[in-house]
Amino acid sequence: MALIIKYIVACLVRYWLIHTDYWQTIANRVEIATPLNSWKRLIEGVHLYDNGINPYEGDSFHESPIMLILFHFLLKKVPYLLPVIFVVLDALTAHILYKASKVFIQIFKESQERGKADVVEESKNMLLNESQLNEVPYYVLSVYLFNPYSVLNCVGMTTTVVQNLLLAVSLWAASSGQRVMACVFIALATHQALYPILLVVPISILVANVNQGCNKCSYIRTLLGFVLCWGFCIFISAYIMDGSYDYFYNTYGFILSVPDLKPNIGLFWYFFTEMFEHFRLLFVCAFQINALALYVVPLTLRFHKEPVLLATVLIALSTIFRSYPCIGDVGFYLALLPLWKHLFSFMQQKFIVACTFIITSALGPTVWHLWIYSGSANANFFFGVTLFFATAQIFLITDMLFAHIKRDFTLKNGSSRQINGKPAKLVLR
Repeated sequence: MALIIKYIVACLVRYWLIHTDYWQTIANRVEIATPLNSWKRLIEGVHLYDNGINPYEGDSFHESPIMLILFHFLLKKVPYLLPVIFVVLDALTAHILYKASKVFIQIFKESQERGKADVVEESKNMLLNESQLNEVPYYVLSVYLFNPYSVLNCVGMTTTVVQNLLLAVSLWAASSGQRVMACVFIALATHQALYPILLVVPISILVANVNQGCNKCSYIRTLLGFVLCWGFCIFISAYIMDGSYDYFYNTYGFILSVPDLKPNIGLFWYFFTEMFEHFRLLFVCAFQINALALYVVPLTLRFHKEPVLLATVLIALSTIFRSYPCIGDVGFYLALLPLWKHLFSFMQQKFIVACTFIITSALGPTVWHLWIYSGSANANFFFGVTLFFATAQIFLITDMLFAHIKRDFTLKNGSSRQINGKPAKLVLR
């Protein structure tokens, strides 16, 4: 009954905000809408397509053709139901995350049971009991349903709502050992936003672990399934556009080359506004390598036994370093953090991170107003806020990873840190 009340309250809050006078303001906020996910741009693209004009010939539409044809159908058939559809999709995302977290907890239980033999006696009280583990899915659900970032993302009717649903289903399918479903949905998410391609690695590990097939063949089958599904999405998109692959530049090319420098909560726009043009290609490559490839191998090598943690971290890092992030992306990975609430006691910077999140979330709209409307500030003010916001997220991720390592070390070696009878300090190198 409590769960149903949560869903109803969360849905009513979203539906009410969509129908307030502030909806237009929320939908156009730079923290919520980007050139990739904006509802206004989606409407414009559908209008162009409906009038026989290729929406990819200009610079206004950057969604995938699959999303274009989907919303073209919805706007033609049931335009009055669109607010309800967005609310239902967001509630469905929360429910799937709830189901996925239940499976993740079961995986964690099994992992804890297997590792009990390596736990020293003085650290056995740190092992999580049944009640502690069973309450985690409720926290995951609550954080997604009532997180202001997730709520505003849904109210703004951004296509990130659809992307979050695709990511949630792919994680749930992978944790349940459903290889085909996981490949289909991660391919759809990649086709929409490109950066979810990073999740192929933890999903491959999850599927292999669940199906008791931790071997190269299992990984290859998952990778091959993903490539085939992604290729099929590309083919279907070309078919929608009458056999033309010209949409590539305004979708993947737009994400990778970052031509639109409208301010957002990311790091790209300010650097490339200030950048000399002849250095642009070098720094675009550096930034995109950082976002798409730099962390996958080292993190996989270190956390391959914890694919759920690996997936959480990769989602967070891709959110921080992607070219056009929004608060809907942040809200999604924040909903996964309760899975690791047993690490909170080992985290040293959680208070600083929480305060920075709150302060930057309040300061962002303030300095934007001072810059754009009052004329009493400049771009440096807004970028300073977004830079602190990104730094807080990086601190959060690194602190969580270090906490996991400290907890693992404490379980195996005990809580006393002494060398030759003298107190010692655990340092991450």
